[in-house]
Amino acid sequence: MSDRLPPLTALRAFEAAARHMSFAKAAEELNVTPAALSFQIKSLEEHLGQPVFHRLNRAVELTEIGALLAPSMQTGFAEIASAWTRARRFADQNVLTVTAGPGFTALWLAPRLFSFATEHPEIELRFSASLRLLDFDRDDVDLAIRFGPGSDDNLFSRPLTEEWATPMMTPQLAEQIKSPEDLKNLTLLQDDLTAAFQPPVDWAAWFTAAGVTPPELHGPRFNQADHAVGAALAGTGAIMGRASLTEAALREGRLVMPFRLTLRMVSRYRLVCPHGVEKRPHVAAFMDWIDDQVLSLRQLAADRKFVDP
Repeated sequence: MSDRLPPLTALRAFEAAARHMSFAKAAEELNVTPAALSFQIKSLEEHLGQPVFHRLNRAVELTEIGALLAPSMQTGFAEIASAWTRARRFADQNVLTVTAGPGFTALWLAPRLFSFATEHPEIELRFSASLRLLDFDRDDVDLAIRFGPGSDDNLFSRPLTEEWATPMMTPQLAEQIKSPEDLKNLTLLQDDLTAAFQPPVDWAAWFTAAGVTPPELHGPRFNQADHAVGAALAGTGAIMGRASLTEAALREGRLVMPFRLTLRMVSRYRLVCPHGVEKRPHVAAFMDWIDDQVLSLRQLAADRKFVDP
């Protein structure tokens, strides 16, 4: 038996059929007829000198040698697809795909994108707003703005900005507030995402840091940070507001911070991408641009009194 490899089309047909365990579904995926796919698999079997499938009445099963071959074929074609995606992305220097959390994208990043588009009209910017930890190869993403305490093993990672939280409300509600105790008279909005951080950055943590017994909370709860901010802007109540999600509202005076006491968060923002991608011109341009943009967040923190929760 020769060590010469069979045609790539035969290997591809086998991999698809083994993955679907169906000649018809594999043929549909590869955009060929079932007869053509069957011919490719027979060609593979002739090269191998052994059948790779048991042909049953209405199904197929891998033979022992087929089961031995299938995992490596699937891994190999997945690697080829991944390499092709990376090469195509590298060749297309005019498209930049960035992922970030929905709240950060809507409230901080999106309002600034006109600035980036004006400075770099040659770059087509695409966004994927998701809390899911996306895979750079599978999800066709160039750069991630990640938030959390975790590490980014085997990836390029650069700190972007720290995050903090403090009570925020409309100026009208703030007129009623003279001391931390007064906050108990307001509706205290609850952001489940902010409260879920470890250690918790919530109302109980802030009241404790202020030396006040935390109240029992009954206010509305939100599982999306931007919805909680929207409720605070509507004057529904006070929010334990995160700086990155409220910066615009604070600078425009739509929200205010009655107290300097601020909880420092362990989680922070960072820029993450596969090693080497950070050197591509369109990625480097975005990273330089966003570095300039976060300066305003640092200025916002200038007169804060920070404590750890």
